[in-house]
Amino acid sequence: MDNKYLENELKKINEESSVRDLQKYINDMIKVRGFEKETPKDIMILLTEEIGELAKEVRKLSGIKTDANKKDEIGASEEIADVFIYILSMCKVLNIDLLEAFKNKEKINLKRTWK
Repeated sequence: MDNKYLENELKKINEESSVRDLQKYINDMIKVRGFEKETPKDIMILLTEEIGELAKEVRKLSGIKTDANKKDEIGASEEIADVFIYILSMCKVLNIDLLEAFKNKEKINLKRTWK
């Protein structure tokens, strides 16, 4: 597996791809890029950093003042993608099937009363 392999796999991902398809891609990406030794702690730190960057983008979109001299060109869509990538990475290191985890959690949430 190499970047060419990832490029070909990425082309297969579309609006009909499943959560498991995305998890498989991220699992392969982790191997290709040599991130296999990242621990849950490492990923949590990186995820937290990305959430902070997403918060900064939301801040800009909300009209809250920011440093006018700083030129950030990334944007909210890329930051939320980074957050999603790290969530899928965390699933890998913790051996979590995100689809099953989501369904199980929603079963619990459906029994709750929301005020």
